[in-house]
Amino acid sequence: MNKAELMVKLKEEKLVAVIRGSNEEEVIKTVEAVYKGGIKFIELTFTVPNAPKVIESLVSKFKGEDIVIGAGTCMDLVSARLAILAGAQFVVSPHLDEEIIKLCNSYCIPVFPGATTVKDMVACLSLGASVIKLFPGDIFGPKAIKAFKGPLPQAEFMPTGGVSLDNVREWLDHGAYAVGVGSVLTKGAKTGDFKQVEEDARKFVEAVK
Repeated sequence: MNKAELMVKLKEEKLVAVIRGSNEEEVIKTVEAVYKGGIKFIELTFTVPNAPKVIESLVSKFKGEDIVIGAGTCMDLVSARLAILAGAQFVVSPHLDEEIIKLCNSYCIPVFPGATTVKDMVACLSLGASVIKLFPGDIFGPKAIKAFKGPLPQAEFMPTGGVSLDNVREWLDHGAYAVGVGSVLTKGAKTGDFKQVEEDARKFVEAVK
């Protein structure tokens, strides 16, 4: 899947599962549950121990499946490069980092840098960011996307943080390209209840239809 195809698919799927965890086994079980529930975009954060190795494991395990594995919380050029070399198909950072964006563009990998000000959003667009991560989303609320799109109609946004079953549809209705969903989706993993994770994923999939 090339960059353009991936972005079209993301627009169609609308959901990105933000996966954290304390070890590889927990992460893999969480991803399995999320995928069974119907979410096909996975953002594995670099807060996971040995994140590059876990990305490699996920890419290998789900080879041939209709799933897209990306990397999140990439704080610098090194982590972004490690993610790409491990097989990540997109890269997310919580902040604006010019070097990360340039690296991803050189690999033709979609990159979603975080921004909270119009100044940073304009910089993201100038550097060639695919989508701007609006983080933390709960500080702004869904109506902010329409407001930002006033002066920046060409910008696409993916809110993360504060996205729930109660407001996910509202985020999309106000113009979000996609949404990132984290702890509210994967909370069952903390107690080993991966069936709950699967059920919660299914609820989100239904909510965005």
